[in-house]
Amino acid sequence: MSVKFIIARFFACIFFPKFKNREYINGSLAKFILWQKILRINGSVPWPVHFTSKVIEPSNIDNDGGMRAPGYAMGCYIDARDGIVIEEGVLIGPKVSLITVNHKATDYSEYVSKGKIILRKHCWIATGATVLSGVELGEHTIVSAGSVVTRSFPDGNCLIGGNPAVIIKKLKPYTGIPQRHI
Repeated sequence: MSVKFIIARFFACIFFPKFKNREYINGSLAKFILWQKILRINGSVPWPVHFTSKVIEPSNIDNDGGMRAPGYAMGCYIDARDGIVIEEGVLIGPKVSLITVNHKATDYSEYVSKGKIILRKHCWIATGATVLSGVELGEHTIVSAGSVVTRSFPDGNCLIGGNPAVIIKKLKPYTGIPQRHI
C-alpha cells in the first residue's frame, strides 16, 4: 500500500465518515474534500459529490447502505425530497436527473409527487437521462442517454429509451460484478 493511498484513506475516514465504500478513494478525493467540506458545495451530503452536481435532501436517499455516491458524476441533479432507493451495482452517469417532486400544474408554489424513485440492482442510467417520481426500474435496466423515464419498468432486464421511455429491447440477466462507481 502506497503512502498516498494511506493518507487518502485517512482523510476519507475523517471527512466522509458515513460513506462506507473506500473504493472511491483516489487522486480526486482532495478535490471533493475542498468542494464539499471547505467551500461547502453540497456540504451536507455525507458522500463524495462533484461540485457541478446538486443533491437535495440527501437524508432521503438509501444509497446501498452508504456504498453508492449519487452525484459523483458531473452535472447531476438529484432531488430526493420524496425518497430515492439505490441498490447494489447501480451506475449513474453524468448530467443525470433524478426528480421525485414536480410543481402542481394549477399552482406552481405547491409540489406533487407520485412517490419515491427505486433503482434495483445493476441499473445503468446513462448520460443526460431523467427519471421522474414514482418510477421503479427493475434489476438490470439500462436507460439510454437523454431518455425521460415517466413510468416504471419493474420487470427489468431491458434497455429503455426515448421521451417518454419505452422498451427498446429485452436483455439477458446481468452476469458481471457490481461496478464501484455510480
